[in-house]
Amino acid sequence: MNKLLKQVLLVWVCFFALTGPAMADSLSEANRVYDTGDYEKAAKLYSPLAKEGNAEAQYVLGMMYRAGRGVSQDYHEAGKWYRLAAEQGHPIAQFYLGWIYAKGRGVPKDIIKGYMWLNIAIANADGEARKEFIVDRDSIAASMTADQIAKAQELAKKCTAKKFKRC
Repeated sequence: MNKLLKQVLLVWVCFFALTGPAMADSLSEANRVYDTGDYEKAAKLYSPLAKEGNAEAQYVLGMMYRAGRGVSQDYHEAGKWYRLAAEQGHPIAQFYLGWIYAKGRGVPKDIIKGYMWLNIAIANADGEARKEFIVDRDSIAASMTADQIAKAQELAKKCTAKKFKRC
């Protein structure tokens, strides 16, 4: 029994050792194709990676659906991919998820949830991205009450404590 367990573990270690670089190579290839402007082909390359849980592929696929690049424009589908990447801590996906909630694009408009995700994105971003996120969050805050902002900030704390799952 112990020998069988060791063999199974060895198979799994080999599997992950071989698929990790393959997944990275696949992402590099998808990025390369995207950069050439062949968005339809890029979408086909990103899709299986996104379905396998690659946060960067999920984020890019969300962007492609939001902009209608290589796929039909679909804010609902964009939101699905942004959410999956956001739940893995991808700050730009968190920003765009907040943006679509604040604007009501593909999801019911929810300014509190939008502010919450923007606040989370700010906490996870740095540099110029962080500065830009703050500007957008503050422009949304201008149309919110103090109670709404306080509620959004509390939700952001709870969401962060849950590691962004089911927020």
